[in-house]
Amino acid sequence: MYFLLGHLSFLDLCYISVTVPEILSNFMGRRQIITYSGCVVQLLFFISMEGTEALILAVMAYDRYVAICYPLRYSVIMNRGVCFLLVAASWLGGLLNSLVHTILTFSLSFCDTNLKHFFCDIPPLLQASCTQTHVNELVLFVVGGIWVGFSPFIFIIISYTFIICTVIKIPSTEGRHKAFSTCASHLTIVSLFYGTAIFTYIKPSATYSLQTGSLVSLFYSVATPMFNPIIYSLRNQEIKKVIGKILKTNFLGGI
Repeated sequence: MYFLLGHLSFLDLCYISVTVPEILSNFMGRRQIITYSGCVVQLLFFISMEGTEALILAVMAYDRYVAICYPLRYSVIMNRGVCFLLVAASWLGGLLNSLVHTILTFSLSFCDTNLKHFFCDIPPLLQASCTQTHVNELVLFVVGGIWVGFSPFIFIIISYTFIICTVIKIPSTEGRHKAFSTCASHLTIVSLFYGTAIFTYIKPSATYSLQTGSLVSLFYSVATPMFNPIIYSLRNQEIKKVIGKILKTNFLGGI
């Protein structure tokens, strides 16, 4: 579990590093323009991180499934070699997905080489294109939506179906609570990630709104990676106590 959490944390750090510097630069300079060459590099890395996170979340769901459904065989099934292969496959899958979308996106012709957006993403690029984007939308739906997005999501649902069936058979209330608590953080992150991703990508580019898309993209590119370590840290009792003391001192102390 901690091996996978380490990769998720590193992934979130890379995720934010791809977008936040450009966003801050735009805000400080009171402009929202990204150069063509900068857009190519940013889109390649951003989509790669996004696809990798979807796959790693699926691997983490499998990890929870093995830990709860086969606790005595956990160390054998999820050994270091298996974990390494699963994580490597996630990074490779995210990179291949990004290469497909980046090549197809920048094979289009654009009316304006300066993108008026917080950072480079596929929906605003398709909207800014002067050529037909039907092929891009189809590939985005099939490769990005089904292969990298929908398939891991279905895998997560199936994993948690088996987990729930196993947990409800546990006789003690404390045992059921402990089992569910190990999954609560992961389920929260999955909901945040897939909720914003589905809203952004699984719809035609003709219905895309730049204003709404900017707000949603800002949430899943900055807020979600920022919330991930906070959500997992709240499982730690010592961190909970420290947060409680800070809140009590700063907010309740003056009442």
